[in-house]
Amino acid sequence: MRRAVLSLCLLAACWSVSACGGGTPQTAPTSAAPVSTVAAEPTEPRAQLAARAAAAKDLRQVALYTFKAPKRPDRRVVITRAVDGTWRIDVPGGAHSGAVDIALVFAGGTLHQCALAAGNHPYSGCVRIAGALPAKADLKIQHLISDWQHMLTDRRLALAVAEVAPLPGARGRCYSVESSAASIALPLDAGIYCYEADGTLTAAKVGFGTLLLEGTPGLAPPSVQLPGPVVPGNPLPLNAPPSPKPSASTSTSPSPKA
Repeated sequence: MRRAVLSLCLLAACWSVSACGGGTPQTAPTSAAPVSTVAAEPTEPRAQLAARAAAAKDLRQVALYTFKAPKRPDRRVVITRAVDGTWRIDVPGGAHSGAVDIALVFAGGTLHQCALAAGNHPYSGCVRIAGALPAKADLKIQHLISDWQHMLTDRRLALAVAEVAPLPGARGRCYSVESSAASIALPLDAGIYCYEADGTLTAAKVGFGTLLLEGTPGLAPPSVQLPGPVVPGNPLPLNAPPSPKPSASTSTSPSPKA
């Protein structure tokens, strides 16, 4: 009996302590580190490049690049990627062997090549491009922000990717890209592609030339507009057409005397 009474007293004492708040349980300390919500970057170079190219698809910004091309002076190219998905690339001396400034504009679901009013070309006008630009008018710069981004993320393509030393002046990480099968031609230019972690293209050294980002990209506009009216015709070629040969009637040779 004495043992039963003692047990009841102990139970009553424990209940009274809990009721007064003195028995609130304390959270046991843990040595486990908090789980990070930031995904770790892949370790494989191809997966790293694919991740950065995938991020580039969603970028909306205005970026200025130095463009170096064979046998041409350095130029400053502006790439504008608007909030609504339209884009514009301004290329000084982009047609007729440098005589005409152009802009490539994707608006209304259609690509346009626009001649800009400057120098020997005093008016602006835009030609709609049905499909892809013909090879003789294709600067290829636009591929860096359109279809080549998708190709860099496609694991089915026979790409060999390796991380390389950054191009001079380039930020982020640089990757060499070439075909992993000698018998298969790549649908994009082999070369070196450099990206920041957020997808900003900081440099590219490919077949048509080298682009290097200048400064920090600015905020994107809501949309881009065509810089001139839509006109009929064909896109201007990269190289100027040859000068017409003088005809016999316009020859400067003296006419024979009667």
